[in-house]
Amino acid sequence: MKQQKDISRGYSHEIIMPNDDIPFKMFLFEGKDGNYIREKHWHRSVEIFALFEGELEFYVNEVRYPLKPGEFMLVNSNEIHSIFSPRENQTVVLQIPLTTFKKYYTDEKFIYFSHSSRLQDEEVMHLIREMYRTYVEKPCGYELKVQSQFYMLVYILVTKYRKTDVNEEVIRNNRKLDRLSVITAYMKEHYREDISLESLAENFGYSPTYLSRMFQKYAKTNYKIYLDNIRLEHAVKELMNTRMPIGEIAYGNGFPNSRAFAKAFRKRYGMLPSEYRKMMIG
Repeated sequence: MKQQKDISRGYSHEIIMPNDDIPFKMFLFEGKDGNYIREKHWHRSVEIFALFEGELEFYVNEVRYPLKPGEFMLVNSNEIHSIFSPRENQTVVLQIPLTTFKKYYTDEKFIYFSHSSRLQDEEVMHLIREMYRTYVEKPCGYELKVQSQFYMLVYILVTKYRKTDVNEEVIRNNRKLDRLSVITAYMKEHYREDISLESLAENFGYSPTYLSRMFQKYAKTNYKIYLDNIRLEHAVKELMNTRMPIGEIAYGNGFPNSRAFAKAFRKRYGMLPSEYRKMMIG
């Protein structure tokens, strides 16, 4: 387990990834060391990124949201987002299961929260800071305290941030991304294999043209870029954490050869894999 700096006190604790002891996930952002890019993606859960130190830049549905310390970004279920983390930061991430809000769904079994009018920012940030501190220190009864703070946070989201006048296009996009999520889950499991658009479409009963259009229209990217980004996320971890040859990393993560890996890597990170490895670990 890694040692992480506690955001509220400035000393170290062992951070244990949350599991069954609380009804949501809470952890330090994986891009905390900077020089990090997370390309377009989406989740069924509702996500909150609470920034305490440093800076982050979000793109949500292709709208830019720069974040400063003391601010948070709320990402709705099935909302396309990407993240740029240029420098070190202290960010706590909460992933809240969508079913937490089921009593407040619209008739379409849908809920949507605003990104703006953040009158409750200070209270939300205080709650998340205290939840994180309590979870790290784990005093007697910590689960009860964290859950009480969590449900206060949910109360604020439902009463202050929920939007009831969501247009039909947002709801339709949500449904389409639900369908696309089944396909992308398959891609995330089989990314090491040779997955062509044609084979993927046939596997899920679509024509290649229709599946390609689904990616472009609803995921705001194309199938090949999405697949390459899955492969790159795994490959970059091996670049940083192992001494494996670059060709072996490329092949082991689904790239046909090191040239294809280098091309995709340069497009995303602006440098070759060898240059990135040298910069990050020397």
